[in-house]
Amino acid sequence: MFDLYVVTDASLSRRLSEAQTAELAYRGGADAVQLRMKRADGRAMLEQADAIRKAADDYGRFFFVNDRVDIAMISGADGVHLGQSDIPVARARDIMGESAIIGASVNTLEQAVKAEEEGADYVGVGSVFTTSTKPDAKQAIGLGPVFEISRGIGIPVVAIGGINRGNIQDVIKAGADSAAVVSAAVGQPDISAAVHELRDLILKVRPHVAPDARGDSLRRNLAI
Repeated sequence: MFDLYVVTDASLSRRLSEAQTAELAYRGGADAVQLRMKRADGRAMLEQADAIRKAADDYGRFFFVNDRVDIAMISGADGVHLGQSDIPVARARDIMGESAIIGASVNTLEQAVKAEEEGADYVGVGSVFTTSTKPDAKQAIGLGPVFEISRGIGIPVVAIGGINRGNIQDVIKAGADSAAVVSAAVGQPDISAAVHELRDLILKVRPHVAPDARGDSLRRNLAI
């Protein structure tokens, strides 16, 4: 399973490209990086995706593309992350096949159950806390939905939205399997050091979290 999942945002990363940001995140210990370029054209996004794919291979980590199934497939990404307004998970699965890892953004248990039924491999729950990095996201749903969703489905839960060094342990204690961060990693002066610290905070609290009653057998067959 992932511990720390980093999402790129060029507006926060001090003129670094998404690929440069991803390389620094992997160097710091990120288990997965998601390429998010909401306003980019396909050619520019594919260029960054190809470079991140190489870095992911070099570090033996995971690489996902936000929204764009075509970019994910052409670049050889491990999978795609889909929002509520993107193509349905089931249709993405038809296109990408069973080997692809597909994540879905949710903020209610009903959405999470539907995503699992359609074949999602994990759900991203949020925004947990108030965030300015994704203006279209439902703001600050809090820890309650993380707790509820983590106990209501059998696939991994990745908490996202406003997560930083001050609250990252709280989302793990609430039941999230992983935490996704944006500004807390890519907006920091030393991305690798920030990522290392965030992942270390997760690992410090994880042994104190009660065993997951769902069990690994319910997590499909993800080798993560």
